[in-house]
Amino acid sequence: MSRAERTGGARGRLGRALSSLAVAVGCVLFLGGFGWAAVLYQPYTVPSDSMAPTVSAGERILAQRIDGDQVKRGDVVVFRDPMWGDLPMIKRVVGVGGDTVACCDKRGRLTLDGEALDEPYLRQGDRASFEAFEATVPEGHLFLLGDHRNDSLDSRTHLQDAANGSVKRDTVVGRVDAVVWPLGETRMTERPGSFADLPGGVSSPGPLRPAALAIAVGTVLILVGAATGAITTVRERRAGLTHNGGTHG
Repeated sequence: MSRAERTGGARGRLGRALSSLAVAVGCVLFLGGFGWAAVLYQPYTVPSDSMAPTVSAGERILAQRIDGDQVKRGDVVVFRDPMWGDLPMIKRVVGVGGDTVACCDKRGRLTLDGEALDEPYLRQGDRASFEAFEATVPEGHLFLLGDHRNDSLDSRTHLQDAANGSVKRDTVVGRVDAVVWPLGETRMTERPGSFADLPGGVSSPGPLRPAALAIAVGTVLILVGAATGAITTVRERRAGLTHNGGTHG
C-alpha cells in the first residue's frame, strides 16, 4: 500500500469518526431539547380573538406548565375555572391579591391602585374598557382581562361574583410563552414593561428558547454529520475505483 493510500485511508476513518460523533451529539441535543420542551410545555389552540393581537383565533400556542403561585402581573395565562365554563381560557393578569383595578381615569386608562397603567398590548382602537368598574382582588386570586377589550368576556363580566370577578391562582395551568402556528406567525410572548416596576416585577422568560436552540443545533449536527459521512464514502469509493483501474491497466 502506498503512502497516499495510507493517508487517504486515515482521512477516511477520521471523517467517518467525526461524522458519527456529529450525528450522535446532534441526536442527544435534538431529542433532549424536544423532550425538555414536551415535559415543560403544553400546546393549546386559541378559540377566539379576545386576546388579539397578542394571540389570535386559530393560532397554536405553547404554555409553560406552572403553579398558580408563580404567576405575576402581565402574564398571559391559561386557566380553567368552573365559574367561567370549566374550559381552558386565555387572558392576561392585570391584578393580583390586594390590588385595586379600576377604569377609567380622565385619559381613559386602566388604573392599578390609583396609578394609570400603560397597556401597549391592547388591540389598536380598543379602549381600556367601555364600562366603568372598580374591583379589589382578594388574596390568592387574579384579575384577568383580554387584550381585545371590546370583544372579551373576562373579569369585568364576573364582577358580581363573590371574588369580584377574579379567579383563584390554582385555576392556572400554564403561562403562554410563544405562538408556534402558523409557521409564518411564530413569535415569543413578551412580558410588558409597564408591570416591571410594580412589586414582584414581571416573570422571567421560560426555557423555550434554550430548548428550541438545542433542537436547532441538534438538527444541524445530524444533517452535517450525515452529509459528511456520505461524502467520505463517495470519495473512498472513487479512490478505490481509481486505484483498481491503475492496477489493472
